[in-house]
Parts: sequence; structure tokens; C-alpha cells
Amino acid sequence: TTEMANQEEAEIQISELDLLSSMFPYEEEFAVTDQLALAELKHYVENESAEVPSSKVQFILNIKTEVPNASMVEFSMACSLPFKYPTVLPEITVRSSLLSRSQQIVLNSDLKTYLMQNFSGEPCMLSAREWVKDHAAAYIDKDLSSSSMTVSGATQSEVTTFTRLWIYSHHIYNKQKRKNIIDWAKELSLSGFCMPGKPGVVCVEGLQSSCEEFWSRVRRLTWKRILIRHREDVSLEGGGHAEIQKQRKFPTLEEKCFDAHGARGNHMDLGQLYHFLEEKGCADIFQMYFGVEGH
Repeated sequence: TTEMANQEEAEIQISELDLLSSMFPYEEEFAVTDQLALAELKHYVENESAEVPSSKVQFILNIKTEVPNASMVEFSMACSLPFKYPTVLPEITVRSSLLSRSQQIVLNSDLKTYLMQNFSGEPCMLSAREWVKDHAAAYIDKDLSSSSMTVSGATQSEVTTFTRLWIYSHHIYNKQKRKNIIDWAKELSLSGFCMPGKPGVVCVEGLQSSCEEFWSRVRRLTWKRILIRHREDVSLEGGGHAEIQKQRKFPTLEEKCFDAHGARGNHMDLGQLYHFLEEKGCADIFQMYFGVEGH
């Protein structure tokens, strides 16, 4: 039930916050900025019937890290945990007085991509902090200044990225979700296929920004488990419509039901899925999904 899922998510949040406060006992390293939200969350977990907290727990993680010329730089991570976290990603904004606006935007977007690709549905605050500690300083020297942006702007805009996402879900039965998947793909000009049942497999391909929009919508729905199993990115010079069409392995996005068997009639015939992927030149994906050689 969602009630149970909420309880579980709330408990994970509290234990993660406890872990952070024991690892970083000093206020200057870790501070909860919204004590009321934290109190509400604890109250919710202790009195299982209490109503869902109205505000997200917010906190700051400060990190000092050395930059190559041996000076220390401080980064602050302003974090807030949506109530559904860790089913959804935390909201994090990394700041530093030494980052320009454009460097800050790129840094935050890269952090989000890293979390999205590696931590679907798992607690990730420590990993996010670790990533910032290891990578953030490099963004201070990244030359994203307006002059270089405009100079390379001409060539930059010529490069379009074609993306193919292979999404794995514990199961897809819900008719509304299946309709969403097909409607959103159509709206975003994505092709691919969706195999409902258990497990559920969704493949979408098209412009990178459209694939990312599709993923951000899909993962907001409630899932037992959903993640990107594999991602392919191809940079297209010129990147016109024709170039994109050339990259596609699927003409449109359709639902593929391979003869179902099994007690509930919802386990798909994986042999047929394998042949379908093989036909499309994607047989190697089968092993990524199921960890076995297809045949």
C-alpha cells in the first residue's frame, strides 16, 4: 500500500539523516535547516497513523576540498528530500562563491545525471556528497565564460545528441501507465517499444533532451522498482531530422506483447523478446537486462 511505502521511505530518510549527523557532528559540516519538517517526519514514523508531513526535510552539507593549487575551496550543498525519496531523487543545489553562474548550472546538471544513472530508488546523499568532493573543484576552472560560449556557439549548436534509454521495471501492468508511456513517447517524438508484464521493459530513442524528459516523467509515477539499465548516446554532427531518423532502430513506439504464459498470464516469453531484439540489432542488450546469454 502507499501507506506502507510512505512509512518505509520516511524511515529510510530518518536513518540516512541520523547517519549524516553521526558522520558530520559539527554544525558547519551538516545542518538541518528545517527542524520542524524533521520533527514532523519522526512523528509520522512513530505514530504510524499521523498524517503525511507537509514540508520536505531540508539541510545543508558543507564540503571543504583542495584545488590543485593547494588552496581550500568550500562548496555548500543545499538539499531537500521530497517525501517520496529515495523513490525519487533528492533536490540538491551545489554552490560556491568561486563558481560562475554557468559553471554552477553545469555542475548541478552533471551531479543530477550521475545520481539519475546510478541511484534510482536508493538512498544517495553520501554518494552525492562524495561526488561533489571529488568533482566539484574541477568546475571552477571550466571555461564556460560567455566569450567562449559565443565563439564555440556556432559549432556547439551543430552537435545534436541522439539517445536510446533501456528502462527496466519490476513489472508493468497498470493500463494508465502503459497509456502514458505510449502517449508521452508520441508527444516527444520518441520511438522504441514497451513490453508490459513482469519484468517490464521500455526502450525509447530520439533526441537526448526528449529522452530525459520522458524518463523524468516516467520515474515520477509509482513503481516498485524502475531504473535505466543501459543508455546509449551518439553525437550527430549537423543533427538534422534525417540524421536522427538514420539512428533509429524502431519506427514508432509500440507495445510489444510476446505470448504470455505463467499463472497470471503476465510473464512474457523472453525467447521471443530476444529474437525481436536480435532482429533490431540490439541482442547484446538482452544480457544487460537478464544477465544471461540469449539464444
